[in-house]
Amino acid sequence: MSHLLEVEGLTTVFTGDYGETTSVDHVSFHVDEGEVVCIVGESGCGKSVTNLSVMGLLSRGGKVTEGKVLFEDRDLLAMSEKELDKIRGDRMTMIFQDPLTSLNPVFTVGNQIMESLQIHRGLSRNEAGIQAEELLSRVGMPDAKSTMKKYPHTLSGGMRQRVMIAMALSCKPKLLIADEPTTALDVTIQAQIMQLLKELQKENKMAMILITHDIGLVAHMADRVIVMYAGQIIEEAPVRELFRHPKHPYTRALMDTVPTIRDTAERQLKAIPGIVPESYDHIPGCRFADRCSYRRPECDKPQENYEFGGGHMARCIVRKEGGIQDES
Repeated sequence: MSHLLEVEGLTTVFTGDYGETTSVDHVSFHVDEGEVVCIVGESGCGKSVTNLSVMGLLSRGGKVTEGKVLFEDRDLLAMSEKELDKIRGDRMTMIFQDPLTSLNPVFTVGNQIMESLQIHRGLSRNEAGIQAEELLSRVGMPDAKSTMKKYPHTLSGGMRQRVMIAMALSCKPKLLIADEPTTALDVTIQAQIMQLLKELQKENKMAMILITHDIGLVAHMADRVIVMYAGQIIEEAPVRELFRHPKHPYTRALMDTVPTIRDTAERQLKAIPGIVPESYDHIPGCRFADRCSYRRPECDKPQENYEFGGGHMARCIVRKEGGIQDES
């Protein structure tokens, strides 16, 4: 059985004043129907660029130079903008970090939700208005009818994100990409929005890619986890397997930075030394090596993905050769 989304060898580069920089380097992964895949990593690791490449929404200077993006067995990279527009907002949709900059300030909330229904479903304005109001009610807006007439700037951050979710789900997509959808919200609203997304994902039986740097959120939401670092996938596993037996030193380091309820006041918060390299085209070996306490000479050689069984993969030669043991 084919996957709903299959990304093969995706490479994305940006051209700027200092030449060409690779942001996504031969990334391959898949998403099955109804599955929640979380992509996790520090800022600048390529999470968002990967999914903007999938959607065909790269900013100026960015281009995909290699790879395939198969959605329902059709290569999105081979499509024209007109063909992509028939899929985006309909079969696959995306929610962005900041809903204020994603919503059009000169149109009412109702008009923006209705537009997708009219374009992709061919509904009349009246039919689209009825469905838009129902969608706003479903995402928890207290007075959906009056909200239809409001402009984005008059709503709170949490309400704007609910509007974005209503827009994204208006045509019942097969795949939703959520790019750190709670970043601009306070903690209590974050929990409400993520619970809403989880309910709607199950209700609509849709697949979801959740981009985040929040390890706790990954544990709550994911079926499978992809860990990215410096433009590459460095580990992939089912969520329980990843949390029980992280293989890559970077994944383990990420988990060690998260405080737990069992911590005492004397425990110092852990931090990963160093920073993600600004440019990594010139690094032939492991891109985490400069920050890794397990570094060996072989880490400076070209790396590959190693299989550990049960759908668990990690890009670490030291782990593969037994130089790192699982923690008990």
